[in-house]
Amino acid sequence: MKEKVQLTKLAPNCGCAAKVGPGTLAGVLGNLPKFHDPDLLVGTDTSDDAAVYRVSDDLALIQTLDFFTPVADDPYDFGQIAAANALSDVYAMGGTPKTALNIVAFPKNMDVEILGEILRGGADKVMEAGAVLAGGHTIQDDTPKYGLSVTGFVDPKRFWKNFGAQAGDKLILTKPLGAGIVNTAIKADLASDVTRDAVLASMKRLNRDACEVFQKFEIHACTDVTGFGLGGHATEMAVASDKTIVIDTECLPVLPGVEEYASMGLIPGGAYRNREFAGKYGVKSDAVLWREDLVFDPQTSGGLLAAVREEDVKEIMKQLEAAGLEAGVIGEVVGKQEWTLRLR
Repeated sequence: MKEKVQLTKLAPNCGCAAKVGPGTLAGVLGNLPKFHDPDLLVGTDTSDDAAVYRVSDDLALIQTLDFFTPVADDPYDFGQIAAANALSDVYAMGGTPKTALNIVAFPKNMDVEILGEILRGGADKVMEAGAVLAGGHTIQDDTPKYGLSVTGFVDPKRFWKNFGAQAGDKLILTKPLGAGIVNTAIKADLASDVTRDAVLASMKRLNRDACEVFQKFEIHACTDVTGFGLGGHATEMAVASDKTIVIDTECLPVLPGVEEYASMGLIPGGAYRNREFAGKYGVKSDAVLWREDLVFDPQTSGGLLAAVREEDVKEIMKQLEAAGLEAGVIGEVVGKQEWTLRLR
């Protein structure tokens, strides 16, 4: 490769931290026309992770797309993370990825070997998922961006939604939090090698293993935790389910170094947008400040958040641990209260 470039220096916001805030997005989407089709099982009404369209009694298509600015300096790592993040939406619906298309924006004066490494990373991750890469589209842009449009298969009678959580459910999160805070520290050249390696490994990991474990149990609601942070996505789940979600911040799985970096004020701007969005629906917090910031930290290629029956928790956690996942039982669902989100 002729040119050595720190890709994260090319964008003011990295990865899913570059997403438009949930409050702004909801306002825009609310003005769009509504589409009515009896086979459209999930559309835009519930802020879900992907669309689900029924093809037959036994088959539905999951459709999603996701792309973002560099979240890693190494182009191959960036490609893997962006692909894992896009594939995650299919896993969050309980489905299996089948085909993918590249989405690329790339500066015209940058070394094309860098683009080749980004695409190789994405292709390897798609192959790892057991899907096929079938093409894509590229444009010239001053800031590199990469992601995928993904189609998956699911049983139309057994897919998951981000609503349907029931009072008494326990909440399980399948990856550690803090990616946004750590990536802010990396961009400021303050992160340790241990922390850097940990966040890269977490972001590159597919949510396939978590999905396969959850498929063996009754899942009342599920979403993946990405740019809106745990707090934003939990708020969406609570509102759509007409329930209150209680998060025990002491039980959150956390990436190494996060407490130190958060206490230094290395909080991405997206965290404040996520906190503002949740606040519109009511947030009560007794958590220490850095843990509250962690709840709203925008994640890139984060874990699955699932509402499950209390009686299944022990066996689910046993299987997640056996799969090598750093998961946690992080809270519970209760009946609708004054607060939509409660942090303790």
